[in-house]
Amino acid sequence: METPSSSNGRLTAFGNQLVQVHNWLRKELARLHDDLGSVAAGRTERLRDLRAHCLTFCSALTRHHTGEDGGAFLVLAEKFPELRPSLEELAHDHDVVTEILERLEELVAGVGPESRADEILHVQRELDGLTAIMETHFRYEEKRIVEALNSLDMPEWQDAKPSFLLKSH
Repeated sequence: METPSSSNGRLTAFGNQLVQVHNWLRKELARLHDDLGSVAAGRTERLRDLRAHCLTFCSALTRHHTGEDGGAFLVLAEKFPELRPSLEELAHDHDVVTEILERLEELVAGVGPESRADEILHVQRELDGLTAIMETHFRYEEKRIVEALNSLDMPEWQDAKPSFLLKSH
């Protein structure tokens, strides 16, 4: 991902970039829902898309959360100690999401042309649960840390984009 910049060439603040990554992840999650809906409607030719999008999304979300836990959250906790309780909650969410992603990947891998409606419904419920948790998580994270991220002056992050700001296209 390129570093977004404004029209005057100034780098976009890290918090704003975080929101952009969250928006991209939201779109990818919606694509995953669409793929599952197509498979549920009997379009088994979309199985490959469903599996590929699931792997891409799960990998991107894992990289994003790992980058936050091992980088941004550590910096924020040091510079803004009052954010530590929120950062701990967010890190806990990451653990919960990791468990859901593992179940989702396993369930999607098991979906095939012969899958019963209840098997696809199980995947749908897991995906719906992930969507609800992620939206709540993203909103809380954006509310609690975007301003702090935007205030950071981290030249080393400008040159080597931190992994919480990376996405794959």
